[in-house]
Amino acid sequence: MKIMIIRHADPDYSIDGLTDKGKREAELLSKKLLEEDPKEIYVSPLGRAQLTAKYYLDLTGQTAQTKDWLREFLAPVYFQDGTESYMWDLYPEFLDSNRDLFELSGWQDNPLIKSGKVIEEYKRVTDGLDEILQLNGYKRNGYIYDAEKSNEDTLMFFCHFGVECIMLSHLLNIPPVSLLHGFCCAPSSVTVLYTEERVKGKAYFRCNSLGDTTHLYIGNEEPSFAARFCETYENESQRH
Repeated sequence: MKIMIIRHADPDYSIDGLTDKGKREAELLSKKLLEEDPKEIYVSPLGRAQLTAKYYLDLTGQTAQTKDWLREFLAPVYFQDGTESYMWDLYPEFLDSNRDLFELSGWQDNPLIKSGKVIEEYKRVTDGLDEILQLNGYKRNGYIYDAEKSNEDTLMFFCHFGVECIMLSHLLNIPPVSLLHGFCCAPSSVTVLYTEERVKGKAYFRCNSLGDTTHLYIGNEEPSFAARFCETYENESQRH
């Protein structure tokens, strides 16, 4: 099986849509995706993901299923002083003093994580993903999948960077904080995973590419800065 996770194109969050740049990105993306032959396509209900997928759907005449669990992963957490934040917006000093966040067996027990509904939302996403995978032949069993009906089908997901990291965390058994703070998938980027079934009936997922934006470079379109923070502290024009 092949899984493609596609982040929406450059967003205009004020209208939950796409910027003019995002529309160009989505068009370039749709042409790249013509190389694919997905069995099923799933889309977040949010406008920026729906609009990104529409370019590809209109080009191919295919249809997609909207899944609520693919919406952006917005589960607030709360510091002791009551300040609200998100799992993807933590500062280096906090990460260094909360190293259990980088442990697969310990991140869920961190007090900050337990201060909100991260665990419930994480499970909502992973349950939704596993339901689709099981319907398509792969049933979760511990850290791996039982290949009940092995196949080389392609499943395509149009969603958001946060929920993408949750999906990857589950598929690859990596704490989500490591993905949310250690990687960046630019708007309209494509992440690809394949199953490996080296033992009959037992499958694991391998990430073949993460955040691929070659379609943008081919179209002379620079990737958007969205999902990144300032490269140096002095770069005040970049998100801090």
